[in-house]
Amino acid sequence: MPTLALTNFNIVVGVLGGWISLFGLVSYLLKENFYLSEALISLIAGVVFSPHATNFVRPLEYAGSEENLNAITLYFTRLVLGVQLVLAGVQLPSRYLKTKWKPLALLLGPTMTAMWVMTSLLVWGLVPNLPFLHALVVGACVTPTDPVLSNVIVKGKFADHNVPKDLQKVIIAESGANDGLGYPFLFLALYLIKYIGDGGASESGGAGLAIGLWFGETWGYTILLSVVYGAFVGWIAKELLHFCEERKFVDRESFLVFAFSLALFITGTCGMIGSDDILACFIAGNIFTWDDWFRLETLDECPFSSLQPTIDMLLNVTIFMWYGVVCPWNTFVTNSVIPIYRLIGLGILILLLRRLPFILALYKKIPQIDGLQQAVFMGFFGPIGCSAIFYLYVTLEFITTLNPNQGSEPRWDVANLKEDVLVVVWFLVVCSVVVHGLSIPLGKFGFYLPRTISRSRSSQNMFISAQLSSRSLPQTRSRDGTGVNTPTDPRNASRSASARPVFRIGGSVIPEPAAARPPVSQLSSAEDEAMPREHLDAGVKYPGREASAAGRPPSPGVPSRTIRFPDESAADGDVSREPGAHGAAE
Repeated sequence: MPTLALTNFNIVVGVLGGWISLFGLVSYLLKENFYLSEALISLIAGVVFSPHATNFVRPLEYAGSEENLNAITLYFTRLVLGVQLVLAGVQLPSRYLKTKWKPLALLLGPTMTAMWVMTSLLVWGLVPNLPFLHALVVGACVTPTDPVLSNVIVKGKFADHNVPKDLQKVIIAESGANDGLGYPFLFLALYLIKYIGDGGASESGGAGLAIGLWFGETWGYTILLSVVYGAFVGWIAKELLHFCEERKFVDRESFLVFAFSLALFITGTCGMIGSDDILACFIAGNIFTWDDWFRLETLDECPFSSLQPTIDMLLNVTIFMWYGVVCPWNTFVTNSVIPIYRLIGLGILILLLRRLPFILALYKKIPQIDGLQQAVFMGFFGPIGCSAIFYLYVTLEFITTLNPNQGSEPRWDVANLKEDVLVVVWFLVVCSVVVHGLSIPLGKFGFYLPRTISRSRSSQNMFISAQLSSRSLPQTRSRDGTGVNTPTDPRNASRSASARPVFRIGGSVIPEPAAARPPVSQLSSAEDEAMPREHLDAGVKYPGREASAAGRPPSPGVPSRTIRFPDESAADGDVSREPGAHGAAE
């Protein structure tokens, strides 16, 4: 007999597929018309399906333990960042890291260091009883800008119409490179905590050993090795693909997905050797298109142009939906680290002061930033997202090693570090997703709302003026001195035309050269158009009209034509037939 199989796998796959399909039905409306980011929408969907709401998705039940759940989130984030950063490197033009090294050095050197220090100071000042080394750890987690959330301002209709191409490229390059360069800031603080956090009671060597490990392991093995490895793998992949493509060994489908498979390979192999797979993926993607061959080959390809955004969308929707499910929402209110009002204030200050002041100070030295407006734009849009979650779980993994005598309990000085990092980093990620996800639609709404109100008021004022003018009409006088009401509203003019005579403008003889004079038929029709309507209806005949109706010889015709007002006397009309007499009369 058939039974319901409400297994976790069936529920997760059904919820994920149903949400992606439902989002796809209105995706263009939400992203291109309302400028809402898919990260924000997916985060909200994750909250709805999480144990905090409908309880459709139960991640802790799938993982079995909190440690396994943390590992799943870390590896999932690594996968998304690896693919996104290879694609970011592929998007950049040929030799971009070499030709634009000066602005990138400013953004990755002094700017990134200042962001780390500023964020750490804000966290240290607002989180009660937090050691400064712990604040440095939190600051290092949220220092890198996120390449996934940066897609909101470098892709789509808003970016095409509002963000210059040079600015888009430098944002892509910065967000790709600084993700991997978060390791030195994080591990400087972690090594100092390990060796001097408890006064050197658990670990010997002190600050000297911590700095030595930071230079040797972090800069040497993690950063430099990842750069060399990424460049080597990217160059080998480029040459192999070029060789096989020239000899027609590779089909078009495999050619187009080669960048994605390269991202998976580098993420896995760098993870095996314990190096910085995030930075290696970005370097490999840029070296892979060092000669611009692959980028130009796939630039106008319809399959690739639709394949890359499709994979981006699937990864972004899935990862942020997962974040909405696993985020510790209840700890924002109930925790032993920081009260909620301080947490909200911390989020606002970090979004305003973490990056913006330093971009404003250096934007004149960065050629891609043209003017103060672009500097404010780039300084504000430094989102905190997947990279912060990645470094958060790297920190939690490191904390588990700080246990004396290989016990299960961490050292006393880092007993609260896990909760400190977990609460603050997760809250800052949520703040960034919400604020940066709503900034563009709210900015557009604030830009168009005053115009809409102004147009509405103008239309209302015009309607009121028309009503008032229809009630009190100004008067003009004709030549006979009689006052005639002349309506100013065009709607009333048509209604009063039948009750009043329509006067023609003229009264002087206008001689015309024979060559420039129109045919007689055109003159007759022009005179008919200029004649008052009531005279036409009554059949009034004007002097000379019978002659024109009887027909004229093909000679040049009458030498001149008199245009006069109806209130002129008949005698004046007879005199005005002669040009000299009319001139004397005037």
